[in-house]
Amino acid sequence: MANAAIQLNTEAYDASMPRPMGRHSAGEGFLRGFLKYADVDRFHFWNVADQSRGELEALLARLGPVSRPVEWLGRADRPRLAEAGCVYIPTPELRNEAWARRAAGGTAYSLTGVTHTIAEPYILDEIAGMLSAPLEPWDALVCTSEPGRKAVETLLEAVAVHLQERFGATRIPPAQLVTIPLGVHSEDFHLDPGARRRWRERLGIPPEAPVALHMGRFSLGTKMHPGPMGLALQQASERLGQKIYWVMFGGARRQDEEAAFQAAAAAFCRDVQLCPVGDTSAKTRDEIVSAADVFLSLSDNVQETFGLTPLEAMAAGLPCVVSDWDGYRDTVRHGVDGFRIRTMTPRPGLGSDLAYAYAHRLMAYEDYAGSAALFTAVDVGDAAEALAALFADADLRRRMGEAGRTRARDVFDWRVVIGQYQALWAELGRRRHAAPRQIPRDNPYRPDPFRMFAAYPTGVLGAADVLELARPFAAGEGAAIMARPSVVNVAARLPDETEVEALLASLGEGPKTVAQLMQETGPERRPFVERSLTWLMKFGFLRLRGA
Repeated sequence: MANAAIQLNTEAYDASMPRPMGRHSAGEGFLRGFLKYADVDRFHFWNVADQSRGELEALLARLGPVSRPVEWLGRADRPRLAEAGCVYIPTPELRNEAWARRAAGGTAYSLTGVTHTIAEPYILDEIAGMLSAPLEPWDALVCTSEPGRKAVETLLEAVAVHLQERFGATRIPPAQLVTIPLGVHSEDFHLDPGARRRWRERLGIPPEAPVALHMGRFSLGTKMHPGPMGLALQQASERLGQKIYWVMFGGARRQDEEAAFQAAAAAFCRDVQLCPVGDTSAKTRDEIVSAADVFLSLSDNVQETFGLTPLEAMAAGLPCVVSDWDGYRDTVRHGVDGFRIRTMTPRPGLGSDLAYAYAHRLMAYEDYAGSAALFTAVDVGDAAEALAALFADADLRRRMGEAGRTRARDVFDWRVVIGQYQALWAELGRRRHAAPRQIPRDNPYRPDPFRMFAAYPTGVLGAADVLELARPFAAGEGAAIMARPSVVNVAARLPDETEVEALLASLGEGPKTVAQLMQETGPERRPFVERSLTWLMKFGFLRLRGA
């Protein structure tokens, strides 16, 4: 099976941090699944952020075990990415890597990225930039849901029209989009009678009372408005003539955000008992599902693209009542694993003012997403009917829960999803190997400074120019001056002491042309040594003959 170098940093793959985002849970799940299920002979980890090796190894040990040899690639080790054949980037940020790859030739390796939220400004720019970046048919952006993929296609189509109108572009290579879902470690989730009893006692819930569970981040602006869920639970309570308990697991990045979410929930369900869990640890997440009868999540926000929490509930065996929205549509089958509740938004064109304000920074991301969500209607009556039906029928809950558990295990377990990634990497590898080899090229958006600014200096040092020592130098004097911090810069990739002493010794024999000096230097070092001649001139070692 095909392999890939994993772009590794703890921020993208660590869900153990306080108040993790969905992408952290998704990243951790992927990495844990890759370590466990990838059919590879070794792992390639690219430390692109130049992070402490100890921190990265600690992350791998926590998610592992790491059962195969590891090849570590440093931040500047892009040429070695060809050893793996492909690079996995845990974001949609492909364009900069595509430009960086040009230095090694576009056929050196493949690039794959993955979407999470796609409405943030920098992500919109990253995706739009794919059309003008040097991405190839052996690169791909993985979209985690079909609705998410269609949203990306809509953005790219609009950008393509702009490029055609602005530049008369007749050939715009399409960005390669592939749908692969997020996964779940299905063995982590199950319904435990003991945990059910403990958590109901802790939360003050009677043993036989109907309980709905909501899991996720609490944010009115960038997650979902709890009002429709509260309304549906209130109506279900009235239909059943029973008090319903609403367990809320999750948190927010800010305390005021969490309080606002819970207050908004309470405002719409006067007879429903809210039960905030408080503890947001992974252990509690795995246990709290057992306290519930039904999972409830009526997402209404463009921030969402896939939605992991319904999948986790399915893996545990809980029937789901979810909105017919984004990736929920790909996971929960209506009438099989639960119920999908219809949603409605205004017709296209009625949000132009929101888009304008967002584009020109008159509106923050949270306000943009939250405003769009306010115009997303969820059918409260249908949701109440679904909840009442499930609360009233234990056999229906059992059947739907079992169907969801089977689907999570057979379709969405990371064991299956990692196999889809490897199949994609294999196909991209076949395309790359079949393509004509591309020669290394520069990035036109970041030109050679000596090319872009060639009009600045009086002249340019050429091969025919003759150089001589500015004065006699004793052996070791060149190395001594290199010890001065002001004349060296690690980023400038200067010659080493041996090369400096060799140049001075050569010119000690008499003046020589630049071309003659380069003949005395190994081919792989000539570009670095040649440009260092002006550096030696700068600090009084050399001068042009006759200058």
